[in-house]
Amino acid sequence: MRFRAKITSKDFIELFIQVSVTVGRLAKVCVLRVSEDKLCFSPAGPMATGEAQLWCEVRRGVFGQFHMQGVSQELREIYLELKADLWSRAARSAGKATSLKLQLTNKHCPCLTLSVELLSVSGSVRKAVHDVPVRVLPIRWWAECPEPVIRAPEMSVCLPASKTLKNIVEKMAHMSSHVLVEANWHGSMNLSVETDTVCVQSHFNHLENPSKPARDTPRGDEDAERMVQVRVDSRKLLQFFEGQQIHPTSILCNILSNALHLVVVHENVSLHYFIPAA
Repeated sequence: MRFRAKITSKDFIELFIQVSVTVGRLAKVCVLRVSEDKLCFSPAGPMATGEAQLWCEVRRGVFGQFHMQGVSQELREIYLELKADLWSRAARSAGKATSLKLQLTNKHCPCLTLSVELLSVSGSVRKAVHDVPVRVLPIRWWAECPEPVIRAPEMSVCLPASKTLKNIVEKMAHMSSHVLVEANWHGSMNLSVETDTVCVQSHFNHLENPSKPARDTPRGDEDAERMVQVRVDSRKLLQFFEGQQIHPTSILCNILSNALHLVVVHENVSLHYFIPAA
C-alpha cells in the first residue's frame, strides 16, 4: 500500500489549496479515498440525521506525478481518515510554493505527509514538511463510507454570484434558523425567511436551468411556472457560502424532496454538498 503524488503547476497548486481549505471549512473529519484516477474527500461514515455532508473529487490530471498501490490487486484504493482542519492548515503553507508533494508515510504513526518547496527572496529553495496523522481504514469499514446517491432533482438552477448570496443568507441567518429555497423551470429563484414579526424574500430571475425538461404538453407553461421548494437550516446554507473557496465554472442548486444539493462545477474538481430538509 503506497501513495505518492506531486504538483508543480502554480495554478494547480492554488486549486489544491482552495479544495483543501474548502474541505476544512465544510467538514470536521473526512475520509480521503485514494484511487488510480482521483482523490476523493468523503464523509467519515454514513450521513447522520440532520447533518450536511460533503463529497469532493480532485481528478488525477491536477497532478504532474501520481503513483499509488492499493491494498491489493483487486482493491486498488486506500482509505485514510483525517481531521479536515489539520489538513487545511498544512495545505495553506503551499501558498507560494513551486511544488507540492503528497506521500503516505509511517513515522510515529501513519501520516499523510505534505512537502512544499518555497523559493526565498535570495533565490534559494527551502522546504516545509507537514505530517498530518491519518487512520488507515481496514477494508471491512469501507462500506461505511459509500458514494452518495445522486438522484435526479425536482428542480435545478445555476446560482447567481456566491458573494451576493452569502451576504443575503448571512442576514437571513440572523433572522431565522431556517430559510426557504424555491425555484422554477423559468429560471426564477427565491430565498425567504419568515418570523412572527417579519417576512423577508429575495428574488432572482433569468437564471439558467441546466437540466430543463421538454415542455410540450398543454400544461407545460403552467408547470414551468410552478415553484419547487425545500426548507433548510440557514446556518448550514451560510456555512457552504462561507467555506466555498474554489473558483468554479458555475454552482448548481438542485432541489430534492428531502435535501438541497449544491454542486460546484469545475474542470478538474467536483464538489457536492448535501443539506437535509428541515
